[in-house]
Amino acid sequence: MTQHASTIRDFMPLSSPADGKARAGAPLASGTPIAGREAVVEALKTVHDPEIPVNIHDLGLIYDLEVENDGKVLIGMTLTAPACPVAGEMPQWVADAVAAVEGVGEVEVSMVWDPPWSPERMSEDAKMLLDMG
Repeated sequence: MTQHASTIRDFMPLSSPADGKARAGAPLASGTPIAGREAVVEALKTVHDPEIPVNIHDLGLIYDLEVENDGKVLIGMTLTAPACPVAGEMPQWVADAVAAVEGVGEVEVSMVWDPPWSPERMSEDAKMLLDMG
């Protein structure tokens, strides 16, 4: 029997896109002011892993964040563990939260597994909240 490494596709609903990316939003009309990175980070801070009382940004789950000139936002994120119970839903929660920001157009969230997440990625606030500081 051949074993394979788990990927996000193993945990996502069957209706998910074939490339495993979560998407939300729509292209912005020409001339629309583009949201700043800070507004996107604030939206990311509204998303929480239900098992951990800390937002995903402070947990260090966001590996890459790019706001393009047309308002498209590209996010690379990870999970604390690939078998996280909300692995299939959390990327869409992130896409939806960011797409709700004024000045954000299309949002694309990709899962990143390398390097693996570790508690060292957490902010000092998160470490203090979880008594790890």
